[in-house]
Amino acid sequence: MSKATEAASNKDVKIGGGVSTVRQYLKAGLIDSLHLALVPVLLGHSELLFHDLDLHTRGLSVADHGASEYATHLVLERLSGYY
Repeated sequence: MSKATEAASNKDVKIGGGVSTVRQYLKAGLIDSLHLALVPVLLGHSELLFHDLDLHTRGLSVADHGASEYATHLVLERLSGYY
């Protein structure tokens, strides 16, 4: 991740991927801010994003939330002093 930060000249580094990718970054403590857009659609089998992850002990807390006509938005941010 330090290579990504260096390449971005210390600006934000964004990751893309599915649940598995995000879980790996959460477990490694490499996510400082996470914006989730939740849409109530059932698509069959799914992966559990937060299964066995205690976000509070990892320093993440809900910083913002809101709802639009089509989605609920949550922003999780790392509290200072973690990692």
